[in-house]
Amino acid sequence: MSRPTRPSRFWETLAVVVVKPLSRLLVKRDWRHGERIPRTGGLIIAANHLSWTDPVLLSHFLYNNGRWPVILAKAALFKVPLLGKAVTALLAIPVERGSSEAARSLRVSKERLSDGCVILFYPEGTCTRDPSLWPMVGKTGVARLALETGAPVIPVAHWGAHELLPYGEKKPRLFPRKTFRVSVGPPVDLSKYQGKPLQAGVLREATADIMAAVTEQLAELRGEKAPETPYDPARR
Repeated sequence: MSRPTRPSRFWETLAVVVVKPLSRLLVKRDWRHGERIPRTGGLIIAANHLSWTDPVLLSHFLYNNGRWPVILAKAALFKVPLLGKAVTALLAIPVERGSSEAARSLRVSKERLSDGCVILFYPEGTCTRDPSLWPMVGKTGVARLALETGAPVIPVAHWGAHELLPYGEKKPRLFPRKTFRVSVGPPVDLSKYQGKPLQAGVLREATADIMAAVTEQLAELRGEKAPETPYDPARR
């Protein structure tokens, strides 16, 4: 029996057996608004990026809310013995940064969305460089994918993964036990861009709307006011 939106039962079971107990061991949970995640159909999850651990922790959250996350991962991971086989089997999509092959990841993402998959997308492209860890200006790939496919974009913000493993560090900070907080927003309204040519200006505006929705959820989690203008590493 075909399972286009999930890995084989073997690989799914193996991943769940490893990830869920590890996640529960490492962090406490504060999960909010999981009911806002549609249970069927192709879907784009747009999330902020704080740590190398947050894809795993977010995957646990999405799985517990009924969806298998398809992750975009560095192409180099697919060349690592055993790990490469595992991430391929788990439906991850390789991303070649800084090359013409980068567009291939969007083509594969479109195919997965048409199959009804959930794509976990980090619009920033890397962990935030904002000194206060607010989301940065996003890259336009997520907006292009959404406008070309019509797939809904669900903004998801999280907080706490950076306390477990700060960006750039290799040794996790296990004690005291951290809390991983997640908040899901309503679908981003991109209707005003439908039918418009996907030129740079349109894509930038749509991307800004997506990042603003993610930032709004993060402000709720942090109980703080977000900056009026997102950090732009290209201008620093």
